[in-house]
Amino acid sequence: MPVASRNDPKRPDPDALLALSRGETNGRLRVFLGAAPGVGKTFAMLNGARRLKADGLDVVVGLVETHGRVETQALIEGLEILPRRKVEYLGRALEEFDIDAALARRPKLIIVDELAHTNAPESRHPKRWQDVEELLDAGVHVWTALNIQHLESLADIVSRITGVAVRETVPDKLLREAAEVVLVDVTPDELMERLREGKVYLPETAKRAANNFFTPGNLTALRELALRRTADRVDDQMTDYLKQRAIEGPWGASERLLACIGPDEVSERVARRAAQLATALNASWIGLTIERTSGMGDPAEAPKLAELFGLVERLGGEPMRVQGHDLVEAILGVARRENVTQIVIAESGTGYFGRMLGRSLPDALRRRAGGVEIHVVASDGPTRERPSLSRLFQTRGLGLEASAAIGSVAVAVGVGEALSSVLQLPNLSMIFLTAVLFCAVRLGPRAAVLASLLSFLSYNFFFIPPIYTFTIAEPYELFALLIFLAVAVFTGSLAGRLRDQREAAMRSARDTQSLYDYSRKLTGASSADDVLWAAAAHLHATLSKRVVLMMVEGETLELKAAWPPDEKPDSTEETAARWALTHNEPAGYGTGTLPRIAFQFRPLLVARGAIAVCGFEPRRPDQPIGPEDERILTSVLDQTAIALDRAQLAREALKTATLEANEKVRDVLLDSLSHDLRTPLASIAGAATALLDLGDKMDEAERRQMLQSIDEETQRLSRFVANMIDMSRIEAGGLKVARDWLDVADVVQGAVERARRSFPAQAVRVSLAADLPLVRGDARLIEQVLFNLIDNAHKYAGEAPAVLHARRDGKDVVISVTDEGPGIKPADLERVFEKFYRGGRADGRKPGAGLGLSICRRLVEAMGGTIIAQSPAIKRRGARFIVRLPAAEPQRLAAPI
Repeated sequence: MPVASRNDPKRPDPDALLALSRGETNGRLRVFLGAAPGVGKTFAMLNGARRLKADGLDVVVGLVETHGRVETQALIEGLEILPRRKVEYLGRALEEFDIDAALARRPKLIIVDELAHTNAPESRHPKRWQDVEELLDAGVHVWTALNIQHLESLADIVSRITGVAVRETVPDKLLREAAEVVLVDVTPDELMERLREGKVYLPETAKRAANNFFTPGNLTALRELALRRTADRVDDQMTDYLKQRAIEGPWGASERLLACIGPDEVSERVARRAAQLATALNASWIGLTIERTSGMGDPAEAPKLAELFGLVERLGGEPMRVQGHDLVEAILGVARRENVTQIVIAESGTGYFGRMLGRSLPDALRRRAGGVEIHVVASDGPTRERPSLSRLFQTRGLGLEASAAIGSVAVAVGVGEALSSVLQLPNLSMIFLTAVLFCAVRLGPRAAVLASLLSFLSYNFFFIPPIYTFTIAEPYELFALLIFLAVAVFTGSLAGRLRDQREAAMRSARDTQSLYDYSRKLTGASSADDVLWAAAAHLHATLSKRVVLMMVEGETLELKAAWPPDEKPDSTEETAARWALTHNEPAGYGTGTLPRIAFQFRPLLVARGAIAVCGFEPRRPDQPIGPEDERILTSVLDQTAIALDRAQLAREALKTATLEANEKVRDVLLDSLSHDLRTPLASIAGAATALLDLGDKMDEAERRQMLQSIDEETQRLSRFVANMIDMSRIEAGGLKVARDWLDVADVVQGAVERARRSFPAQAVRVSLAADLPLVRGDARLIEQVLFNLIDNAHKYAGEAPAVLHARRDGKDVVISVTDEGPGIKPADLERVFEKFYRGGRADGRKPGAGLGLSICRRLVEAMGGTIIAQSPAIKRRGARFIVRLPAAEPQRLAAPI
């Protein structure tokens, strides 16, 4: 079957298929959309629900508001209704939709009316549409009803049409991402007739509504908005269908909009207008604000910008914040990078950017925008003062700057008077220019402008004839004075701007250094706990507020690090933290989920999903998080998430390596068991069977040989089992070592006698020095070591004699066992002491389980000694194992074997 390439026009659109797959895993949302109350949205929704209930579908009514309509109330009968949640607020008992009961019941379809409703305080979500989103994420299908005036992007238009402010809104993205939009429509005349008949509101309410909201003009306009928005949604669905099935069509270049916004009233209209254009064009859009690099921003603007960015997100836009001095170049730079085709901006003189620039920003954009379209949003209010002046005369810090300007100019006047009394100077303007530059460097452009004006007046009053008056005798003096004023203002402003840029650069350098120091701490953190404690300490030092970090351990979310260390979140804060972890979005303070708690919780996201949650208190609890704190938080949390992911991957890699090693040991052990247990058992079973079946027919020599074979194989099996038990005891830490005074000769004698009984065909030659001292150790363990070494010699050297030699070497007693076998490869001299490592014989058989030498090393080291292997040992053959044990006080031993 041929595979479509990426550029194949017949290939389905990947993004459309991905959106389709997400829709299949989450719950499906059906919105019954109407132009106004009373068109029959709830009636149509309940009618459809009853039909599905009759077909056997699990349908539950989560919440429905009938507004006293008898027909609507009748449709609810026979359907399962969830109990509402009781809430006390300001002495009143409120009934709200119970999201927890709905999630616990988890029906196939749930009816939730009044999508734009605002929940009671202390609810999990401020808005009901957020409850609906949680149900959809849980896989529950939802039917809901919505009036067109409650869409966020249309709220201001509806307010201007009807004169009624719309306070409860729903983000446009909810309607855009709905699986189905059902338009419930009636004509304005029919709706007004229903109103008069009392089918919409009670009589008194209906009378007031008919005089205000329900007018023919209003209803016609609202109906047009509902029809247009539904048509746009149908067009989106058709486009998705064509993309998913790779149906060819004339796909044009996609549109992308840029809205220039700032902390003022007109910017809200700019954002809403951009959202409307984007919806009409089926395009994405960006809400952009430019921060001055000069640092002259007003802190009071931060809350306004944060609120406006929240509006941009609710309208389906992407908030963006960049720094720049040339506003036109900054805006066009973003437009070029983001492939923007249209720019929406406020009318000159009324918008934030126009006031910052001090001239017509739309005109400047038109001249330099090239092929980008410019949309100018007019202001309803009067033209404001020019921002250059408004910024200069803000009262914040003006007293200090004015005092500095007056003081600097007074000093300049004093210096000028002093110099004039002793010198005849033709021009003293440079002295005043120095005062201007001092104010610019120390306090900024506004102080420099004040100093320039004061210098202009003082220079004229004190030094230009006629002195001590503000009159000027000569025209050229007036010209020189005006030139001085222009140069002073320009120079002072430029110097002040450079100062502000220097301070901004220093702040940026401090932030960069702080992040660099933090990244170095993370580099040295070897575990997840170290990373979390480093993050908690750094965030606390940055914000000077409480910080907590939590991770999932099993089924619970556990506190791993906090600063102060005794800080512990309460149950409500833990609920917000779990929400942030589960839904991969912020929760708590300043968000749409539990916004009244002190902490804001953010998930630490990596490619595999959220791995931890960070909770922090904002620096200023009464204001939204500022841009500087936001940048620092984002950087620190991103680095922390990467470090945690790295620590977890390292731990998983170690665990994987351990599992692989255990698997290898298991395989070797099973292989050993299959050979070293089965072989002697087979010999024992064969000899026993022969004795049982043919014992009376065998002569005495044959029976004795059979019994001897059984005895040898039993001893071999016993040694194997003993080695396994010894190794288990050593690894479990259950080995107990005695510390007795031992005669090496007695221990050697015992090991040799045991070997001769086990291997009667092998000769063991013993050579002991006459001056062997006593050693302090465990006689049983040393004997086991020597027996294992003789056993190893028997396996590899056959019936060739093994040589056991003991001597004194300084403060040690050296015991060696030498065989005449094939020897050990140089690369394997250390590996022979590894557990389950076995060398092969010439016939390919693997003798033993590979435990004897490993046990020898463990036992010798437990007694404070060492053991090594040497090869070749004799005539370029064989192997020698050398055991060193610490000697006690020298004592002569005269009892050789």
